[in-house]
Amino acid sequence: MSVFPRIVSLPRVLAAAAFGLAALAAQAQSIVVASTTSTEQSGLFAHLLPAFKQASGIDVKVVALGTGQAIDMARRGDADVLFVHDKVAEDKFVADGFAERRFEVMYNDFVLIGPKADPATTKGSDIVGALKKVASTNAPFISRGDKSGTHAAELRFWKMTDTDANKGSGYKECGCGMGPALNIGASSGAYVLADRGTWLNFKNRADLAVLVEGDKRLFNQYGVMLVSAAKHPHVKTADGKKFVDWVVSPTGQAAIAGYKIGGEQLFFPNAAKSIQAP
Repeated sequence: MSVFPRIVSLPRVLAAAAFGLAALAAQAQSIVVASTTSTEQSGLFAHLLPAFKQASGIDVKVVALGTGQAIDMARRGDADVLFVHDKVAEDKFVADGFAERRFEVMYNDFVLIGPKADPATTKGSDIVGALKKVASTNAPFISRGDKSGTHAAELRFWKMTDTDANKGSGYKECGCGMGPALNIGASSGAYVLADRGTWLNFKNRADLAVLVEGDKRLFNQYGVMLVSAAKHPHVKTADGKKFVDWVVSPTGQAAIAGYKIGGEQLFFPNAAKSIQAP
């Protein structure tokens, strides 16, 4: 074996160093977005993210959870951007200093899904009246029970009824995402409160149909926030801001409006008002 040290050419060293720097740069060009199961399971992110990557060169890893869990994740500093739909909780997130500002991004609506035969006779445009009928008939009802934005909305609607303390013997919490809750509803003929986007992308409908819609209380607003570097200095502020800026920009808003299933638009962009606000 030679006793002389191995000589490595300078070009090879420089090439290896350049490769390492490029790998680090590529690794840096990515962010984590904590979001809801509805934005993921509706297919929206699969539609949006390739366009954002093309515009920015930044990869986005979406962690889809219930809104409450997504907010907790962002509070811990485990995400760079928060994209959810529970305005009360989002405003508290900002008030507690975990984001400087909340931007409205888009909206759709909640709908009450149930068996086409509608044994509880809920069909119409009154969500509170419908839930009263579900309770009084002990009809099967699947609640997400996961502190998501949809679960929070459902609990608000139950509080508007006089049956909140007794939702009927058919009421069950699954502690699961929107898709699994709909799957349980489909297999058991149960009522489920869902966001329209996930419902439109849901394939396993069985005998389920939209029974209650059009109530103004079913309005479902989404917001986006950049996690504060003052709270978590390690967050990728620059790249996260590029995502927030893009999703509320005319280009991002047009991409949201362009997402349709069977010709039906799932989400309606409305960022302009919050962008103009101080």
